[in-house]
Amino acid sequence: MGFGIDIAKAREIHKSNIRNVRESKLIALDIEFQRALEVGAATTSIVTQKQALRDAPAAAGITTATTSVELKAQWDTSILGDSPYS
Repeated sequence: MGFGIDIAKAREIHKSNIRNVRESKLIALDIEFQRALEVGAATTSIVTQKQALRDAPAAAGITTATTSVELKAQWDTSILGDSPYS
């Protein structure tokens, strides 16, 4: 008998990986936001990007993933960058 994956634990690890990656991205966006405010530039795009990063760990696909392959596919490279799983 082989070893299985604890999908509940894998989900938590996946969310932790997202939180770790998004931290530096949020800091960079905070700096962009402050600079935009200083010059009176639009901040809507920055706010949208920050919200997407905040929402990333709560993505529905993470909760519904039943295999490690499905879970790994929930890494949103458009906001998080390169997947740590590839």
